[in-house]
Amino acid sequence: MAANSSGGMQDAPLDSSFASTDDLASDWYIYETMEPAVPQDDMFPSVIPDCDPTISPRLYHICMAPISLAVLLGLSLLVKRRRLHQSCWNGVPGLLSPANFLEEEGNRGLVAAVFGILFSSLCVLVLDTDPLPLITHSSQSTREYWKILALLYYPAFYYPLMACATIRHRASYLMGCLLSWCHCVVHIWQKVDCPQSPKIYRYYSTLSYIPIILCLVFLSLWYPALLIKSFTGQEETLDKEVPGRGYYKQYLKAVLSKRPQKGSSAKLEESLLSRVQTYLRSYIYAPEEGFRIPLKLVLSITTAMIAVYQVALLLLVAVIPTIQIIRAGMTKDIVVLLVQFGLVPSESPAAPGDMEKELRTVKYYLWSLEVCYICSLVLCCLLTCAMLLRTLVMHRSNLKALYQGAVLDVFYKAHILRPSRQAVVCWMSFASFQTAFACLGLLIQQVIFFICSVGFTFLFIIPLQSGTNSYLFRIIQNMWPFWLTLVVAVIAQNLAAHYQFLEQHPLRKELTNRRALYIATYLLFPINVLVGVLAGLWRMLISGLYNSIHFCQLDISLLNRGVETFDPGYHTYCHYLKIEVSQSHPVMKAFCLLLLQLARPEGPSGLQPSNVEEGIQLMQHKQAPPSRARFKQSRARWWLAYTLLNNPSLTACRKTALCDPTANGTQLSTPEP
Repeated sequence: MAANSSGGMQDAPLDSSFASTDDLASDWYIYETMEPAVPQDDMFPSVIPDCDPTISPRLYHICMAPISLAVLLGLSLLVKRRRLHQSCWNGVPGLLSPANFLEEEGNRGLVAAVFGILFSSLCVLVLDTDPLPLITHSSQSTREYWKILALLYYPAFYYPLMACATIRHRASYLMGCLLSWCHCVVHIWQKVDCPQSPKIYRYYSTLSYIPIILCLVFLSLWYPALLIKSFTGQEETLDKEVPGRGYYKQYLKAVLSKRPQKGSSAKLEESLLSRVQTYLRSYIYAPEEGFRIPLKLVLSITTAMIAVYQVALLLLVAVIPTIQIIRAGMTKDIVVLLVQFGLVPSESPAAPGDMEKELRTVKYYLWSLEVCYICSLVLCCLLTCAMLLRTLVMHRSNLKALYQGAVLDVFYKAHILRPSRQAVVCWMSFASFQTAFACLGLLIQQVIFFICSVGFTFLFIIPLQSGTNSYLFRIIQNMWPFWLTLVVAVIAQNLAAHYQFLEQHPLRKELTNRRALYIATYLLFPINVLVGVLAGLWRMLISGLYNSIHFCQLDISLLNRGVETFDPGYHTYCHYLKIEVSQSHPVMKAFCLLLLQLARPEGPSGLQPSNVEEGIQLMQHKQAPPSRARFKQSRARWWLAYTLLNNPSLTACRKTALCDPTANGTQLSTPEP
């Protein structure tokens, strides 16, 4: 029997039951039966050959790295040392600072552009096979070490682009022009020479370099403007000596100016439309006169916006082309399998026929999946950008409250606003945390919103369009008595609580019919357990959506007040505020500038118009009438008292201030020898 059966199988022709090897390949490989209308080059990024630009990245970095190092050394000769051997070489060279992050004036846009270039380079090197451009064809075992080295190389490589503006010298501006032009021309030339690459998607490399090119174009225009401004003599010499003085003047004018008092009747008559407009306006940051966002916040928002673009671009090009390839390569053989598994509805699943209708259905499903993915990604980007703009409004509100000494309006318990080890570390990493949280928040939102949109589409929209019952509709149809019982129980409890268990009084409400209340509580306990299960699912959904949407906001904690210190984002933000308020308080700095201000000699040449602040004015004329001097001295002391009342942290510094005989208006002229 076995021999006969085996012999029968050997004698049977194979062509009648199985296809040849070529037929198997043509049947099971979806790329062999592509629709002819779709070009093959658009579907397969792997067929794009590697492009070698005229100026390769390795040659570019080999040439520019020594130039950047030479610029750093040259700029250091323009900076004097402050502590270490000041007598050696007349105090030069010194440490070259990239930017003064605690000052409110300066080239803020230039610093933000360099940080944008640095973060975009980080996004590129994470996915690159050669993370360090100086070393090509690195092996898999050493690639991670080169990535770590690249994390230190790129900040040093772009360091001169920011340091050239810190020196405030014509030579540094000229070097900044040359460097920014070289970087910009090389990057644009590389992308024009090789716009396509086989990495992930043919245009991903070009699209990921758009923020770098835009920031370099901005620097290429900013440095020539600074150079022209230095030759025209429009820079203020006093602002060079005391950075931020102009901002302190504007802040004091805004604080000390008289504002019209708004009546409370407008709030009582506020309509619903005006409330909605006010709520929407709270998500739009509008600059206020006399207040300027700190530089660290500008950097964090700039890099966070670039992070949203880079992550959204990666999510888009990594998924959508793949779905398009699958949709274009869908064949009837695969549709038969999907019909047999019950994933695609069919009129006769037991005996599949032409399958043209089912093939169109599968392609429609894939198209719907693509639409859901794109819509959820667009929604996530808009929500993340809205939350980032909302953080600017909250930052300004918190800083203004802390400037006025209202610590409990920002923190739920009293904090001492002074520097500490942990505060300094958090201040250093604040912008980096904001950028990383924006990336992770966008990823989490995309996963949640994509799942929700797919579920809503395939459980509600498509069944309603096709006229078929989905699984959800079948569950609701079979369990309608259960759902009706829960709804009736909830409505009955609310009606009983309103009409039977509460006794209305003019000024209060009291419980009544307590015996009936106890009976109803006992009888409805099992039903309320099932209602609690549904409420728990709703709580999980709402908390997931809320936390994912507000994940990028560091000014609020996603944890309860008792454990909010375990939230690293909010913990970093609180310590960041301590450093900003204690070191960059505008009133404190204006006050210190007045204390450290030296008395000028007599005559028109000794008087400086910028020495007079609105609301705080000290006499410098020895020939002024005594009554006028006493009046201005009293006014200066009153404003000193006002400053100390609104800034209690300055009280500890009063002893050192009183040691100076020229402080607080006690001596308003130059002492005679």
